[in-house]
Amino acid sequence: METDSPNKPDPRFKIAHREALIGVALAIFNFIWWYGFAYGLGSKPLKEYKYVFGLPAWFFYSCVLGFIVMAVLVTLVVKFWFVDVSLDVEEDDQK
Repeated sequence: METDSPNKPDPRFKIAHREALIGVALAIFNFIWWYGFAYGLGSKPLKEYKYVFGLPAWFFYSCVLGFIVMAVLVTLVVKFWFVDVSLDVEEDDQK
């Protein structure tokens, strides 16, 4: 899909930039989630650790639950916010 004038950018770039920013935001959220639980709960002495399903709480919340939360978030974002964009050049625009 080419544009009518050489100065007008391809509208697919706007979609790609928006989706890239959403991806970066998800990555930053994932890092904050992981870091907060891993170092927030994991910085205590070993005798003060609490356990969830046999795993230290900091590990369970940062890695196990964090993975589940991120998988759900990414699935929802892709399903509801990302747009299917054709990368093919249309025949009308090849002239």
